Amino acid sequence: MTKALFDLLNALAPDTVLAVSGDAQITAPVSESADDVQRGGVFVARQGKSVDGHDFILKAIERGAAAVVGERPMQDLVVPYAQVRDSQNMLGWLAAAYHDFPSRKLIVIGVTGTDGKTTTSTLIHNILRVSTGGKAGLISTITADLGNATADTGLHVTTPSAPKIQEFLAQMVANGLTHAVIEMTSHGLAQGRLNGVDIDVAVLTNITHEHLDYHGSFEHYRAAKALMFEMLMKSTRKVDEWDKAVPKISVINADDANAKFFASIVADKIVTYGIENKAVFQAQNIRFLPDETQFETNKALWRWAVNFGEFRTRLLGKFNIMNILAAIGATHHLTGADADATWAGVVQVRTIPGRMERIDEGQDFTAIVDFAHTPNALKNALQTCKQMLEPEKKLIAVFGSAGLRDVEKRRLMAETSARLADFTILTAEDPRTESLDAILQMMAQGCESQGGIEGQTFMRVADRGEALYQACLMAQAGDIVISCGKGHEQSMAFGTVEYPWDDRDALRAALRGAPLKTLPTAAS
Repeated sequence: MTKALFDLLNALAPDTVLAVSGDAQITAPVSESADDVQRGGVFVARQGKSVDGHDFILKAIERGAAAVVGERPMQDLVVPYAQVRDSQNMLGWLAAAYHDFPSRKLIVIGVTGTDGKTTTSTLIHNILRVSTGGKAGLISTITADLGNATADTGLHVTTPSAPKIQEFLAQMVANGLTHAVIEMTSHGLAQGRLNGVDIDVAVLTNITHEHLDYHGSFEHYRAAKALMFEMLMKSTRKVDEWDKAVPKISVINADDANAKFFASIVADKIVTYGIENKAVFQAQNIRFLPDETQFETNKALWRWAVNFGEFRTRLLGKFNIMNILAAIGATHHLTGADADATWAGVVQVRTIPGRMERIDEGQDFTAIVDFAHTPNALKNALQTCKQMLEPEKKLIAVFGSAGLRDVEKRRLMAETSARLADFTILTAEDPRTESLDAILQMMAQGCESQGGIEGQTFMRVADRGEALYQACLMAQAGDIVISCGKGHEQSMAFGTVEYPWDDRDALRAALRGAPLKTLPTAAS
């Protein structure tokens, strides 16, 4: 693929391009990393939190960059240079332009919220795969399904970079896909990683306490999520594979306290879902059975189907009913209200990696790994486990709280576990450059504030492998051990180093009789 630099710059708003010195033929993708620049590509220099991309311009040119885009005035470069107002926000548009705006050739569903994004995205993707005959792609924090291949999307939860998002979408188009589901985090939205993506359906799971260390306030955090909904009406109008106009649809959790705020953002159609409050898609006649959950939705909405709005799922918990309702609301108009395809898409999702995932090594108690890393998600996970417990049986919770992240969350999560779990083990969870002992002390104070007594109702075990081992030693027949916070992630950060770590492997090791020892805390 060959593009002129001017063609890429034309994708930017005119007042954002301050100066251009020369044109160039661009034969490789746009990149924000000098190490990843391909010969003939464009290097976009931006100011990061710890490094400045402008310091790597010469390195990018040495690697073969055909042009450079940045914010500083630059002279005497041997390749054309474009100075722009905000290179971070321009990056997505430039990458989209290089790939001929692939999202304009797809029906795109964006999913955001504090909790439930990955599960909801996976459910939407599966419903659409059934209804389109496999022509639906997915970009989540676990994986990317590109149609004929899958790709990893990072060690830790995040939205991929703007160039990677556009590359994935372009591969979907090349593979003949018609729909794409994208999980959109608040960081990804605020940092412009979704710029250049045209979306048609915006889905909100919920908004609760999270990432206030980055956003500064709840209002700013909510505003970052709202960016996805504001993108709806700015996106191009599309038609589906049946040549029908696709309306711009907002799908909103009616049970969330912020529902009215998001409903006030203009869309062609607003679809609501919920359990407690009146909604277009409302769960009724909920039945929590040993092996599955059953519920019904408004039967009048389904034009035909054997089940007439009756659903069943192996996914656990009330919160997963909300995730399913969100997926139903998002796909209802895209599938022609085909309830059979919707039902099949839901029932086929039996588990999500690292989301209430059972680990079975033949033990006589239940062991679960869940990604719950916010106070609300932890509350939901523990409440679900309590519903599963037989009388007189105990719930043992193992979790930590990340370093260099939302400090208030540490106390809130510990308080939640002290109220709901029978025993809490506080442990490491990506302490980064903070003192792990200090983090655990803050969490211990949270347990104590709810009447917790160290040694009786909670304890601190710095090494996560040992913590899970102790939990399994403590568990009796019929009890539940749940490890929260890491889920599917494949590493844990101590200092500036990512150490190999998988909670599922660690719990399996503990169940087999020995702690997993891959973390620096294991030596002590």
